[in-house]
Amino acid sequence: MTVLALDIGATKFAAGVVDGLDVRDVRRADVPPEEVWAACRGLLLEVAGDATITAVGIGSAGPVDVRTGLTAPLNIPEWKSGFAIVAAVQELFPSATIEFAIDGACLALAEYHVGALRGVPNGLALTVSSGIGGGIIADGRVVMGRTGNAGHIGHIVVPGWDVPCLCGGVGCVEAVASGMSSVRWAVGQGWRGATGVQLAEDAHAGDEIALAALHRSGTALGQAIASAAALLDVDLVVIGGGFAQSGAPLWDPMRAALERHARLDFTRGLRVVPSGIAHGATLVGAGVLAAGHATVADTV
Repeated sequence: MTVLALDIGATKFAAGVVDGLDVRDVRRADVPPEEVWAACRGLLLEVAGDATITAVGIGSAGPVDVRTGLTAPLNIPEWKSGFAIVAAVQELFPSATIEFAIDGACLALAEYHVGALRGVPNGLALTVSSGIGGGIIADGRVVMGRTGNAGHIGHIVVPGWDVPCLCGGVGCVEAVASGMSSVRWAVGQGWRGATGVQLAEDAHAGDEIALAALHRSGTALGQAIASAAALLDVDLVVIGGGFAQSGAPLWDPMRAALERHARLDFTRGLRVVPSGIAHGATLVGAGVLAAGHATVADTV
């Protein structure tokens, strides 16, 4: 009897076998430009092998609709109008229980069970990577919302940034501060790199455009966190994701913007810390869902 976890990211899939509060035998694959489900299906079958699958936890980039089992990630064009991921996985493993949540909720679950939000009753977990997502812990429970998209902080609008977003809006923090967006802005300013990792490396080496890109991203993140903190009244904010590992060129302006904007007594001095999970937090959270440590019934 085997339980699986699946992470559907903007650019990569990851899947593994759930072992308690851990996920092992993790395999990863790039999200292709077309025939996306074929690639995802192949990865799941590879991880499952000959085992009998009893449960699958799915964490997906959003938006999602947990009521209908649809995922519609903005950065996966083939699925942008909605793909029935729960039905597809159920067809693949007919006898399995399928649990489904947005990646931010899975991140929050992971941090609450094994990461930096352990013992924290009210917290916000963010992932800053190709996109920006988030999840909310309120009174010790993960907030799901009406459609499962609660905590989707990437689409908080930040002041002073009239940047078009893939969602159709303007000025979303994801459109300004995500890894993809920051690289796109830097290239537009004459930077010659191609990835968020290169952008961070060049910033640490003193490249002026790279430093400006990370300062821009960090400022927008700090603004978004200040707004979310005023709305949610949290004890702690945890930030994970690949682009969040950019270090001081991102974190210093983020903390400065947070200090400038979070001036209410209950938001002043809010702690923001790096993720307590080194790799694959969304996958860990999907595993928590699948293993029954936290189900939709446990959420608010």
